[in-house]
Amino acid sequence: MLLVSASAAEWQSEVASEITIQVRPQTGRDLDRDAAAATEALRAQAGIIEVRPFSKDESAKLLEPWLGTGLSIEQLPVPRVIIARVQPGATPDLAALRGRVMQVAPSASVDDHRAWIERMRSMTGATVFAGIGILALVIVATIISVSFATRGAMAANRPIVEVLHFVGAGDTYIANRFLRHFLRLGLEGGLIGGGVAMLGFGFSESIASWFSGTPVGDQFAALLGTFSLRPSGYLALAAQAVLIAAITAWASRRTLFATLDDIE
Repeated sequence: MLLVSASAAEWQSEVASEITIQVRPQTGRDLDRDAAAATEALRAQAGIIEVRPFSKDESAKLLEPWLGTGLSIEQLPVPRVIIARVQPGATPDLAALRGRVMQVAPSASVDDHRAWIERMRSMTGATVFAGIGILALVIVATIISVSFATRGAMAANRPIVEVLHFVGAGDTYIANRFLRHFLRLGLEGGLIGGGVAMLGFGFSESIASWFSGTPVGDQFAALLGTFSLRPSGYLALAAQAVLIAAITAWASRRTLFATLDDIE
């Protein structure tokens, strides 16, 4: 969940820092002239720190994944793309920017990616919510498993428990003997699971760094991120290990006293 949230926040930050302008071909107008005029209008806008117009060849390269290489786009109505980078912390007046661009290039469209960011935010929220639901199911399954294991251990040692009762041992003394055992098992399970998860993320990060700079690595990183956890992520994994141990101890304690009441 932390990995998804961090990757989504990074994507949203990168997308929100750019504005895309498309200047479409229009009968009776010079496309290159309109693109140059839109570029100058963007550079004059407050809050814009960089403007990068794409040439005809660069626009053609953007279409290569769908149309292939070696295709002449002279007869295709390929728009000119202009990327404007927004100054961090600034909020440009998009309405004024759109009006200024369309005044010099009527066929231009301005996209601040707001709709895409909202869809990404909704998808991220749904993914995190699903992760929390899965974690809750795992916790419930852990409680049920510990309860059955505790009842089984108590049933297997019932004669010993009855003898301890006979010699005057209280429920708290007997329960503590079993509680230590299940607390140790919970700690061992949590540490093993957390350690494997940490090693898995560390190994995935190393693999991603090996393929960094290659086409496959760049596409994978753009789609799924680098599988790099921040220190807070590793702390969260350690906290989950402690949480599993605490849940194991709590579930076994409740089951122990309920079972001791039945024995009595």
